[in-house]
Order: sequence, then structure tokens, then C-alpha cells
Amino acid sequence: MDLMDYTWRVMEKDIEGLAQRFKAVSRNIAHANTPGYERRNVSFEDELRKAINGGPKLKMTTTDPGHIPSQPLSVESVTPTETRIRDEIFRLDGNNVDPEREMAVLAETRMMYGAMSRFAARKLSTYRTVIGGR
Repeated sequence: MDLMDYTWRVMEKDIEGLAQRFKAVSRNIAHANTPGYERRNVSFEDELRKAINGGPKLKMTTTDPGHIPSQPLSVESVTPTETRIRDEIFRLDGNNVDPEREMAVLAETRMMYGAMSRFAARKLSTYRTVIGGR
């Protein structure tokens, strides 16, 4: 496996997950005053980390296509998961969106997205330098 291709696949999955989190957080903020709205959360980092680090040392064998693997088989198989948070209540009308929390998650996601974008830009700059022969 080519290390550079692997790095790009990891960056792509990270940016994909962060983009989906942006959508979920913006939807949460938009519905902050909707009675009964259940906020959404997007998670992917743990699954991506397991794919990068190789997951658990003892791998389960799947003998049927219906079996659930014990870990992602590859970086490509990592999918951001959006879940509804139902066990928290922030307001009496059943809405559980805390605008301050959502703004903090939005700021964190923005910083992570910016860092990953800068990392990708540096990689591209390195490729341009190598190709240009400087």
C-alpha cells in the first residue's frame, strides 16, 4: 500500500466526517426553538482511529456476509454515524439543543476542518515542489 495514497484516504475520511458534523450542528442550531426536537451528533473519530491503528489485536473472523466485522476493514469502510440524542432534555418542551454546546462543537469542528485543509494544502505544495524540480 502506498503511504501517500493512504494519507490522502485518511484525510478524505476525516474531512467527510467533519462536513457531516457541520450539517448536523447547523441543523441543531436551526431547530433550537423547535419543541420536541432531538439534537443530532456525528461520530467517526473512534472508528477512523481503529482503522488507522489496526483495531483490536484479536480479530474476529466473519464466515458469512451477514456477520458484523469486529472493526473496519479499511479506511474506506469508515462511515460517519449520525445519531439522535434522546436521553438528554434541555428544555421543558422536550427540545434538547443547548445553543452554547452547539456553538462550541461548531467552533471545534471548524478548527479541525481548517487544520485538515491546511495539512492537505501543504501536501499539495510539496507535490508541486517535487514536480517542479526545485
